[in-house]
Amino acid sequence: MEQQEVVKKVLENPDFKAMAKQKSRLGWSFSFVMFVFYVIYILYIGISPETFAQPVAAGMTTTIGIYAGLFIIVFAVAITGIYVRKANGKYEDATRKVVKEVMNHE
Repeated sequence: MEQQEVVKKVLENPDFKAMAKQKSRLGWSFSFVMFVFYVIYILYIGISPETFAQPVAAGMTTTIGIYAGLFIIVFAVAITGIYVRKANGKYEDATRKVVKEVMNHE
């Protein structure tokens, strides 16, 4: 079977289509959540910069803004890690299963 024919059959497979839709939905959901967190962070800086300039505790030089910024960075890394783990695990396994199924039918 030609490679293009295999690709076409994989893309037309209902299980593959369902998996691709689910993967896309997950990616867009995570992107939306990250976007919302980042917009809230930026808006809060614009609306109330004095809040972010306050020290975490009396006598400390570290401000609330430093921790908020670190949270955004750690959150972005975590959410990306979750997506990559799912994409390379569950969704990759589903893709391999469909490819194997298509290859065995010919």
